[in-house]
Amino acid sequence: MVKEVDTSQGTCRLREQGFESGSCIVVYEDERTDRACQVTLRWEGNVPFRLIRSAHLSRPEHYFSIYQSGCNFSCKKCHSWYFTRYASGEWMSPKNIRALARDYAKTITYWEPRERATSFHAHDLCLSCGLCVTEKVRSPYCPGVLEPDQVISSPQGWGPARNIIGFTGGDLACQPEFYCLASEEIKREGEDLWVLFETNGYGLTLENLDRFKVSGIDAFWLDIKAHDDAVHRKLTGCSNERILKLPYEMKKRGFVLEVLSLFIPGWVEADQIEKIAWILVKVDPQIPFTILAFFPEYQLREVPAPSFEQMVEAYTRVKETGVNQVRLGNIGIFARTAEQFEVLKNLLGSRF
Repeated sequence: MVKEVDTSQGTCRLREQGFESGSCIVVYEDERTDRACQVTLRWEGNVPFRLIRSAHLSRPEHYFSIYQSGCNFSCKKCHSWYFTRYASGEWMSPKNIRALARDYAKTITYWEPRERATSFHAHDLCLSCGLCVTEKVRSPYCPGVLEPDQVISSPQGWGPARNIIGFTGGDLACQPEFYCLASEEIKREGEDLWVLFETNGYGLTLENLDRFKVSGIDAFWLDIKAHDDAVHRKLTGCSNERILKLPYEMKKRGFVLEVLSLFIPGWVEADQIEKIAWILVKVDPQIPFTILAFFPEYQLREVPAPSFEQMVEAYTRVKETGVNQVRLGNIGIFARTAEQFEVLKNLLGSRF
């Protein structure tokens, strides 16, 4: 339990632990700028409040996602830049988060064990087409796990509602108190609500990881942006030196872990993704790994999406390292023909 909360303002919490600050400048009000922790996090006494853009059942993750404004990275490829780089949303305390979790729990249609508290495993259940509800038929690609009454509509489409509460969007893991207190509040609603943190990893110092463990956070979705440090710094504004060590530290502490890397042509291609896979296989070959296809956005609008051949090569190279659980994401970005879908179905099997 969090007993003592440091509400000191004006100093970087990462610098206090001996690390380099994040690339965390956000825009607010009339084009003013400041660090994300000063703009999208505030304290009222010993209670932290976070600026939340939205919160709802998300697809294709099939869990309740809390979208945060403000981030400690300035990713050139960010798909949420309009609220992570520009402060917007509603102020919420940990108790407000608990209220959201309580309401969401009433809608849950599928209960997962803790080891499946991931985005990765959502795709074993439902591909979000909704045909079983709207047309009373199943897609030929349907996993066939759910009954139609377990598939419900949400702002991002069809699917189940799983017993997972996820923090996504911006990332201020360098300011751990809000997440620790929110996790404790969620757990008071029931131990069978799993807490997942989608993170770039930069704020996950060993000290902060230990605090998250004590507070009851169950799982991390670690987005490793690049293996090459120079590319990572150019892409995000920060080094990845500490991030590449996190899979070991997370598994050591008993967290559920999944990893994602984005294939960005000319930036992060199969060679770097394979090197990330080698890190994972040395820690635990069962760590779920998603290779996500980039699509042009934000400051990389001129960069093309990867080709079908590039994504298949990346998948093949990762599998050859010995990582057992691998999937490709954003399939519709790079697969356009029936023939390509059939190739992927044969290649990926149950991970299609």
